[in-house]
Amino acid sequence: MTAKEIRELSVAEIETKLRDTRTELLNLRLRKNTGQVEKPHLLRSLRKDVARLLTVQTAKAQTPAAASR
Repeated sequence: MTAKEIRELSVAEIETKLRDTRTELLNLRLRKNTGQVEKPHLLRSLRKDVARLLTVQTAKAQTPAAASR
């Protein structure tokens, strides 16, 4: 998921996507520890997706606060 796609989402959609991505990352980590991961590169991409989601979520949270000053 690209940052451009994430910026187009609403705050509620970002929170849902963040929760789903974190759950998927947890499951992938557990499978990695048991040696069942077929695509270990997904761990890195999911971590980056979480970071992108958090960055856009923070930016959207700060925008209304800055506009009200």
